[in-house]
Amino acid sequence: MDDITADSLLFHVPTKPINLLNPIVLAYIGDAVFEVLVRQYLISLPNHKPNHLHRQATQFVSAKAQCMLLEKWQPHLTEAEADIVRRGRNAKSGTAPKNADPAHYQQATALECLVGYLYYGKQITRIRELMGIAFGKTPEEREDTNNQTD
Repeated sequence: MDDITADSLLFHVPTKPINLLNPIVLAYIGDAVFEVLVRQYLISLPNHKPNHLHRQATQFVSAKAQCMLLEKWQPHLTEAEADIVRRGRNAKSGTAPKNADPAHYQQATALECLVGYLYYGKQITRIRELMGIAFGKTPEEREDTNNQTD
């Protein structure tokens, strides 16, 4: 099996530098990347019943869950990452959330913006670190995950 690199997962690069992309655009891709990472994690666990997978996924991908996760990530963010989070939180999406508290929705958008920024910045190791925190892994377990190449 070929090693997975940042370049192998990025088929189409944005037309603008990532620091010039609208935070909503970063959140758009970040939402998809975050969802895939959560699904990969859940499939790595023993229970693969579809209903169970869906229930477990909602514990990570709902606006409320992402808001709580962003709070968990805050102490670990660099200054640049915290700035991206602020940009994402302050961005106006133009649509009101249907099933979420507006404050939770803003925080979820901020988290997705950060994930999108890291993804387009090819900072895969950093995404792994943050997702390790999300999944409650110890620093040693996160280090083991970072050293995996397949």
